[in-house]
Amino acid sequence: MPKDRYTVSKKLEENLAVLEEELGYGVTFDLVFRRLRIAHKQACLVFFDGFVNDMAVIHILRALQTVPRLGTTLAMLKQELQDYIPYFELSTADDLEAAMDQLLSGAMLLLVDGLQEVVVLDVRQYVIRGSEEPTLEKVTRGSRDGFVETALFNINLIRRRIRDPNLRFETLQVGRRSKTDVMIGYIKDVADPSLVEEVKNRIAAIDRDAIPMGGKNLEEYILGTVFNPLPVTRYTERPDVAAAHLLEGHVVIIVDTTPFALIVPVTIWHFTQHAEEYFQNPPVGTYLRWIRTAGIVASLVLLPLWYTLAVSNNLPPWIAFIGPEEPGRLALWLQLLLLEVGLDLIRMALIHTPDSLATSLGIVGGIILGDLAVSIGLFTGEAILYTAITAICGFATPSIELSNALRLFRYVLFFGAVVAGWWGLGAGILVTFLTMGLTKSFGIPYLWPLVPFDGPALLRVVFRYPIPRVAVRPRLTQPQDIRAQARDKRRR
Repeated sequence: MPKDRYTVSKKLEENLAVLEEELGYGVTFDLVFRRLRIAHKQACLVFFDGFVNDMAVIHILRALQTVPRLGTTLAMLKQELQDYIPYFELSTADDLEAAMDQLLSGAMLLLVDGLQEVVVLDVRQYVIRGSEEPTLEKVTRGSRDGFVETALFNINLIRRRIRDPNLRFETLQVGRRSKTDVMIGYIKDVADPSLVEEVKNRIAAIDRDAIPMGGKNLEEYILGTVFNPLPVTRYTERPDVAAAHLLEGHVVIIVDTTPFALIVPVTIWHFTQHAEEYFQNPPVGTYLRWIRTAGIVASLVLLPLWYTLAVSNNLPPWIAFIGPEEPGRLALWLQLLLLEVGLDLIRMALIHTPDSLATSLGIVGGIILGDLAVSIGLFTGEAILYTAITAICGFATPSIELSNALRLFRYVLFFGAVVAGWWGLGAGILVTFLTMGLTKSFGIPYLWPLVPFDGPALLRVVFRYPIPRVAVRPRLTQPQDIRAQARDKRRR
């Protein structure tokens, strides 16, 4: 029976030959093979330059030089390596393929002649930028730390907030070539086991070379959102938001190289709430929630509703002022369409513009061009006004993913109103509502607790409850432990 080429041989040179061929030694400039002697046996350290911590490697090399010569079994040599290497993250691999997977993720390999195992030393170090407040989830109070591109660092930020022995982070690798680390976080005695298992199964079923865009690529695989623009997972860059959802029974997915976490399952109301509400008093938080929700609804219906009213002939006297007194040179529907597209172009231009020039571009695009367009009669002032209000309401939406989705649905409502007036507007609203009603996130209805109706849960959506009054976790995730309040174990 032929020997598997990835089986660890007792001969060091055979193992190194396989690694050199597979990894491209001599071609890949940053691959290092450092030969040495341990207990009078030939050995070799294999690592990628720049991945390993230099000081840790120096201490390990010094310790390896002190391993005594053993004339007995290889088992004793293995035990001596365990005892003499002054490093806590040490493991072994019984085949070269598994060892290469560890090497490519940044670990260092130690191969010893005669030892039929590879010693894996996790001395990796990644470039980590400073933890900063997320630009999309700013708050006036609260912490200023945010997720970064290193998954382990992000997990530490969550563990700092939840010191629960039942907090679990399971790891999977996705991508035959990228082997991207994906961490699945949940609280063992809170999260629904079937939900956790479903998340793991969907991630494990991904068969792809790589997920170069990290969390976003992963979302498309596990949630299958192809034609539906509505977001069915919540992105967050705040560790406190991720911790709060873990305590409610949600599952948090962290992808290495991605500076945000994915939260599942979710409903549409998760995208209408913001951490700022919980850093204010409950009445203020409730007010902010109502204003924000009104802005989200306005970003969807305001522009098509104003157009429908503007072109109507028989308006009641109290709203007869709606509509431009003098039409522009272009049809009203074409003005609104061009303004919508123009705002999107300005938004994209600002993303690609250096920060030092972004303010100037905003002034040119938003003020000068708009004023000139009204002056020459190309657009009416009212059209620009309502388009600007709609844009402001869109920016007030906490989730940029929901804002982009509602922009597409706004086009559906707008073209429906252009083609069929009130009937078209009504049909567009019905299509939007049905799409939301039929959307699910891991089996959870998107409009819950409105559809299906759940009164107590809906009140928690409408009002920002005081935290001491929140005695139970949301039934949305079917948590094992429904009580959110601490109980005295001595009274059980």
